[in-house]
Amino acid sequence: MSFPLAVLDLAPVSPGESVGQSIAHSVALAQAAEQHGYTRVWYAEHHNMASIASSATSVLISHVGAHTSTIRLGSGGVMLPNHSPLVIAEQFGTLDAMYPGRIDLGLGRAPGSDQNTMYAMRTDPRSSDRFPQDVLELQAYLAGETRVPGVDAIPGKGSNVPLYILGSSTFGAQLAAALGLPYGHASHFAPQALQAAVELYRRDFQPSAQLAAPHVIAGVNVLAADTEDDARAQFEAMRRDRATRLFGRGKDFSEEETDLLMESGAGRQIDSMLTHSAVGTPAQVREQLVDFRRFADADELIVGHASPTVEQRLRSVQLLAEAMETVSA
Repeated sequence: MSFPLAVLDLAPVSPGESVGQSIAHSVALAQAAEQHGYTRVWYAEHHNMASIASSATSVLISHVGAHTSTIRLGSGGVMLPNHSPLVIAEQFGTLDAMYPGRIDLGLGRAPGSDQNTMYAMRTDPRSSDRFPQDVLELQAYLAGETRVPGVDAIPGKGSNVPLYILGSSTFGAQLAAALGLPYGHASHFAPQALQAAVELYRRDFQPSAQLAAPHVIAGVNVLAADTEDDARAQFEAMRRDRATRLFGRGKDFSEEETDLLMESGAGRQIDSMLTHSAVGTPAQVREQLVDFRRFADADELIVGHASPTVEQRLRSVQLLAEAMETVSA
């Protein structure tokens, strides 16, 4: 069995690691994904998070593009309420001019940050309400059919960079269906509405110039290792690290304090977020992903290789590709 696999990279910054090292690891991850036949690598926009270095999404895509040759690169996603459609059209139009036929533009309506960070970014809290209109304005700039008289995206005009609507609820699915765009669900951390959103999207999809039939991308965490024990140990380390980062408020936790955190509601919330995770040997992960794809009714899976170290992530990329026999479309 074969189906398209993509990679989601948050450019994680590990304790004691510099941002420069994190970015170098992202380059290595993209090169490994390209070597092993993954369809694309996407980077997610987050802000004010010490453990994530992918905030300047278009800049990171540009850097990785210069160190790869064929794999598609894109955003998973740009949080459009934080930006003007014109600026994003110019940024991704520039990327398309540099790397023709390799650029994707995934769009989300969440701010990707807290209230104070939104203020620092000068983001209007009501801007998410304009998300559908902003998507249409952005799409028009990229098609060379501006909705703002006398204003064009240069670069960007006529590039037709493909758009993807990302979400964790039925809102994004409904919008993607109405606009005839591919839909990506953030089931790797927000699993609750996955099936309802995909069902709505497939039911209501309207063909468009970009897309003739529905295309669903579902997110899933993967930790593939040579032994099940190693994979399980990596998953537990990732689970504990994620809990302390999300709920620790910058505090350094002892092992005993982390144990208490994992026994609390915070631990249960982390486990809920990680519902869709494939962990184990290559054969075990393959079976889990085949089952998840069927459950999600997905055309493509986007995989977060969530191992704690870059060496483990690179090994997971390789083992998963080999287990799936081919990850080409």
